[in-house]
Amino acid sequence: MRERTLVIPGAEHRRLEHHLFPGDGKEAAAILICARTIGTDGGVKLLARDSIPIPYSECKRERNRLFWPGQYLDKALEQADANDRSIVLMHSHPGGYDRFSELDDASDREVIPSVFLARRSIFTGAATWHGSAIMLPGGAIRARFYDHHYNAHAAELVAVYGDDIRFFWGDSALADPRPMAFSDRMTAELTKLCAAVVGFSGTGSIVGEQLLRMGFGQIIVVDDDHIEHKNLNRILNSTHAAAESKELKVNRFKEVAALIRPHTQVKEIPHQLGRVASIRAVADADVIFCCVDSEEGRHLCDRLAAAMLQPLFDVGVSIPVRTPARGMVIANICGRMDYVQPGGPTLLERGVYSPASLEAEALKKADPFAYADRVREGYMPGSQQEAPSVISVNMRAASMAVQEFVARAYPYRLDGNETFSRIEFDLATGEETHCGDDAFLCEDMDWLSTGLEHPLLGLPALEDQR
Repeated sequence: MRERTLVIPGAEHRRLEHHLFPGDGKEAAAILICARTIGTDGGVKLLARDSIPIPYSECKRERNRLFWPGQYLDKALEQADANDRSIVLMHSHPGGYDRFSELDDASDREVIPSVFLARRSIFTGAATWHGSAIMLPGGAIRARFYDHHYNAHAAELVAVYGDDIRFFWGDSALADPRPMAFSDRMTAELTKLCAAVVGFSGTGSIVGEQLLRMGFGQIIVVDDDHIEHKNLNRILNSTHAAAESKELKVNRFKEVAALIRPHTQVKEIPHQLGRVASIRAVADADVIFCCVDSEEGRHLCDRLAAAMLQPLFDVGVSIPVRTPARGMVIANICGRMDYVQPGGPTLLERGVYSPASLEAEALKKADPFAYADRVREGYMPGSQQEAPSVISVNMRAASMAVQEFVARAYPYRLDGNETFSRIEFDLATGEETHCGDDAFLCEDMDWLSTGLEHPLLGLPALEDQR
């Protein structure tokens, strides 16, 4: 799909923009320290993890040129050598020139070889990449990557994931406005993007159908289950014949997708996410839609999205019942969508799952009898059974998740996206509520922007799940 991508969390992008444009019309500089991953198709992603702002007082700054001391490059190299990171040299173009200038080219020819030569010998070779980038007023970025022969390669995409999702394409003018939602330009851009759908049942199949018809260029679908007769009431494109033959859900989607939109590449992963190969496949995606009904699945999506700096859209539906004197009745009909931006409050911090619910699910899988005993003793959370989901409710929740992606990538909300990190509806009361990241506590995480470094997602046990 794409050979070179630079990804920057929204909060880090804001810090960079504030430093690079202090308001005096002169250039400024910073150094990005990035994790590096090589995708299953060979594409390189640099994931911004830290940045070193170069102090203004130690630079010779002009409107069209900049000189800064080498001691900050030494500091960056020291950090990069600790975990084999990549370095991206970034500076501003306050005049708005959206290409690398001849002065930029000359500077890179001098500095980039020294970056490679200064690295420890174990961190050199064909898998090593460094880069340079420019930022324009307004935050648009153009980047290029350098291979170990010091050859420059344009980054096809610089992606910034915050309250808004911003894409800066290497083959487009940085001054171009973002495409309008639902326009031909939006459709054209989606053909260059890859989405992963983890869990392909009641909500996942509906999310996948929308992404396909909207025009995503690649869709990665992850589910190890096959179609059964009980699924026919809620999985799109499932048929009696598919249930009879126990066709895999992901295979069925790929077959149908080829008839609907043959130019969309569907990559089916007929396994659970908790396998190394599945995680590496989903790591290729630009955005993740989590549509699982398991605590472990959400936990892995949560950590993967943070490690790979991927926007995460998590969707859930529940129809709890109660049993008063007159018999079983519906208590409420609930749907929830959480948007998790890199570095923002995780699903764990939002209470979507908990260590206790993870333990309960693991115990249920490993020892159903012990699990039943602990439920009876009142020790297990999340043990109350819910009424089966129905397709009308699933449709609303799935649409809410996909529409949230549209709202973030092609903004149209009058008051912005900041207060829509979580959206919930209750059909029994007719209420819909939403809140922003500030409604949740958020702590620093060790695995943010670590890519696929060992131990994978910070979970040593995953290395055994081949």
